[in-house]
Amino acid sequence: MIMAADKQDKVLNFSSEREQSGACSSSAEREKNQGKNFLNVPNKRVQSQACLSSAERAGLRPKGNVPTLRFPEFSGEYEITKIGKLTNKVGSGVTPKGGESVYTSEGHPFVRSQNVGNGQMFLDDIAYIDEDTHNKQIATEIKRGDVLLNITGASIGRCCVASDFVVGGNVNQHVCIVRPTQDVTSYYLCSLLLSDKGQKQIDSFQAGGNRQGLNFEQIKSFKFSIPKLSEQMKVSELLTLVDERITTQIRIIEDLKGERKYLLEQLFCFPNERAPKLRLKGMTGEWQKVKLSDIVERVTERNKANTCNRVLTIAAQYGLIDQQEFFNKQIASSDLTTYYLLHKGDFAYNKSYSGDYPWGAVKRLDNYNEGVLSSLYVCFRPNGNVDSDFLCHYFESTKWYRGISEISGEGARNHGLLNMSIDDYFNTIHRIPSKEEQHQISSVLNTSIQKIEIEVSILDRLQKQKSYLLQEMFV
Repeated sequence: MIMAADKQDKVLNFSSEREQSGACSSSAEREKNQGKNFLNVPNKRVQSQACLSSAERAGLRPKGNVPTLRFPEFSGEYEITKIGKLTNKVGSGVTPKGGESVYTSEGHPFVRSQNVGNGQMFLDDIAYIDEDTHNKQIATEIKRGDVLLNITGASIGRCCVASDFVVGGNVNQHVCIVRPTQDVTSYYLCSLLLSDKGQKQIDSFQAGGNRQGLNFEQIKSFKFSIPKLSEQMKVSELLTLVDERITTQIRIIEDLKGERKYLLEQLFCFPNERAPKLRLKGMTGEWQKVKLSDIVERVTERNKANTCNRVLTIAAQYGLIDQQEFFNKQIASSDLTTYYLLHKGDFAYNKSYSGDYPWGAVKRLDNYNEGVLSSLYVCFRPNGNVDSDFLCHYFESTKWYRGISEISGEGARNHGLLNMSIDDYFNTIHRIPSKEEQHQISSVLNTSIQKIEIEVSILDRLQKQKSYLLQEMFV
């Protein structure tokens, strides 16, 4: 199926043109400038008009071994078969002896589970192996058209068609090569595995839901219904376009996140600097040096009589979030009287460090009116000397790290926690501009967040649309 920009009657509509223009003009403009077509994915009503058989349009579900959603030029029942009859090879590789130490900066691509997405390949952190290591694993060399399926771990069931970039490379033991015969297209086979029926069969082999892994015989036993090759190709063309649009959307989001990260590092300054490297138009003058205690006040209010039972935790992506929502369970005990009671707009500092947050993380409570937090956290709220949004963005930069590094060490008995006193923390030095400049910086960075949120919502709708197609176009 060729989607021509000048044949609007053939364009699949995800939302109206007006809605898309209003919601994602920035991404559309970028794609236009890059000479790319903006793919519109169908809503259910348009799909029904464009693709369903006459019987389905009349309100009757199709009878026999056929899908609910089908291109109108095709008819006849699908053939039931097993993957073992549709493949020339089902097998995975091994991790080279020496583990990650054998990876090189160039050579043959080495595909791991993190590189395999649901219809896409993620190549940003692709590993490489040298010629000698590749030759030792020549049996797992990736060929053009191979389907790559994750068979262990949390990402089990994710699969994609090998991109040209990794052809000639290898896979490790967590990724299985499923090489199709001429009776099935690569993309159709991949879509079968990603469909509801495919995922249910994968789940059925995970004893007790522990996601222990798939073996090759189990994969070969998967049973599917498939149409003739001509129909496979048309379905594959449609889903390929959807996947290309999803890949583009992911790239747009990553670009916007990169822009935001750049702004965070340029619009703020270290305590020993008089002003940031990037100033907004009309803003001049030296930034004021302050202690944290000059711009915030500590929050020590306790949750007396368990008046609030929403226990919070800090998550990198979501900030302060309900433990029940994040972990699907509450880790804290039922007695919450010793926990700090936070109100919307309050901040919390988690002294536990990680790769993403080498000096801990500071987050603001935005998602709820109130919540409680362990006394291991340092809690505070901004006073009238600082804009709350400015402070929120500032703590997403790295400019406050230096003050923490000067006062902290790792606790001898609390591995992973930075050791510092409360007084030292609130005495750390920072730089802030005038209120007017704070507001302007906040406005710029708030806009960057809004752009990211719009693009993420578009991605979410595209992914839901693909899930719908996988559910309705396969038996």
